[in-house]
Amino acid sequence: MKKLTKIVSILCVSFLFIQCGKDKFTIAKGKVGQLTTETTVKDLDKIFANDSLVKILSEGAKGNNYFQDDDVYKVYEKGGKLLLSIVPKEQLDSSSVIKSIEIFDERFKTEKGLNINSTFNEINANNAISKIEPSFSSVTVFIDDLNATIALDKEGLGLSDYNMKKVSIEQIPDLAKMKSFIIWFN
Repeated sequence: MKKLTKIVSILCVSFLFIQCGKDKFTIAKGKVGQLTTETTVKDLDKIFANDSLVKILSEGAKGNNYFQDDDVYKVYEKGGKLLLSIVPKEQLDSSSVIKSIEIFDERFKTEKGLNINSTFNEINANNAISKIEPSFSSVTVFIDDLNATIALDKEGLGLSDYNMKKVSIEQIPDLAKMKSFIIWFN
């Protein structure tokens, strides 16, 4: 009986570690790994204690500067690989919650497998695209069920840069790759 109890205990602990490792890289609406809509800037040091957190702070509102930079918190693995770039809602405020998170590591993925290396075919097949907007050099795809935006480089789509013509889903090649993948927490 003791042997059975020991085996069950080991299995439970193993399952817990597997689940924790999986959750570290899960993307869902309002969640990226351990970050949620309730996470504040002051929580970042604790959450990423085993990683390197680089803080790039703005200078705050000075005079009539309408174009001030956002604070950015970049998360690197100990080996130097960039994982995430986090922007808070309020600048220079440690109690601020997060506004957006840009994903740089392919281990971060949704339940349906969407990650930074996904092709447009995978994006379109597994997510409801609510809107597509062109900019000068890219096309932004909006996914409401994740509250995410995905940028695709116009050059990779065979579309001319600096052209603001409407782009339809049919114009985007299945093998088009992401330029950026951002989850919004607002």
